[in-house]
Amino acid sequence: MKLCQFKTKDSERRRLGLAVSDEIVSDVAELARAAKTAGGVPADWLLDADSTLDVIRRGPSATQDIAALLADDSRSDQWTAYPPDSVDFLPATYPGKIMAIGRNYAEHASEGGADLPKAPLLFNKLPNALSAHGASIVLPRISGQVDFEAELAVVIGRRTQRVSEADALDYIFGYSLINDVSARDLQFGDGQWTRGKSLDTFAPLGPFITTRDEIDDVQSLKIEGVLNGQVMQSSNTSKMIFRVAHLVSYLSQGITLEPGDVIATGTPDGVGIFRKPPVLLKAGDVFEVKIEKLGTLRNPVVAAQ
Repeated sequence: MKLCQFKTKDSERRRLGLAVSDEIVSDVAELARAAKTAGGVPADWLLDADSTLDVIRRGPSATQDIAALLADDSRSDQWTAYPPDSVDFLPATYPGKIMAIGRNYAEHASEGGADLPKAPLLFNKLPNALSAHGASIVLPRISGQVDFEAELAVVIGRRTQRVSEADALDYIFGYSLINDVSARDLQFGDGQWTRGKSLDTFAPLGPFITTRDEIDDVQSLKIEGVLNGQVMQSSNTSKMIFRVAHLVSYLSQGITLEPGDVIATGTPDGVGIFRKPPVLLKAGDVFEVKIEKLGTLRNPVVAAQ
């Protein structure tokens, strides 16, 4: 199941969307109202559902309720289907915290001349950086070296404390795509990474969260970063130094992970700053994160106004 948050072009109301093939079916609440009119709805909460975070917090029964809405094909003529390019996506969820992992692919560490980390290298991306599929990455006036980083995002499904690595995947709700946009001059000049990684619009997340049950092996997904149609990053999640289960377990030993929290799991090699000459984002560019089975996160780049 692929879930998202979106608005229609003529309304500011947030909707909970469900992807079916290449279309977004009308918001889940609309499906629930159609079901109720036809004689029954799986759960009353669906009538007002408008966020992925609500689904995540309700646990496994929530996705079962949504799946039940689609079980009766006789109501398909009552659904409004929106092609993805006809809506405005919102961030795939609104996490309480966005935790990111640095240098988690050996080739990326090597291209920057860094040693391989002995433990996960953790930094934060602040909530103001959160953005959506289709939204603009804004080049800030205070940086002249804005770079791209295609990454797999892990969305936590339930409260997680001191979980073992063997059980860690059971605490994940699903997976999404994130671009860890980075102001390299600030990142390297500050001596720490928070500011350079957390400027406004620097964390596009989405467009969908794919529930964990749809991904047989999260450590076997092709991942690409594409700039203006040219593949800049191409790797596989099998090349992570610290695997997803390890990251969840490691972080949870001292940091309580809450439903909806996001872990950005690191980027492969091919980022712009380490190319010769460097290839950095400029106004008019379009950057895409592509991950097998999860879809494409696309964002245009604009100058600050």
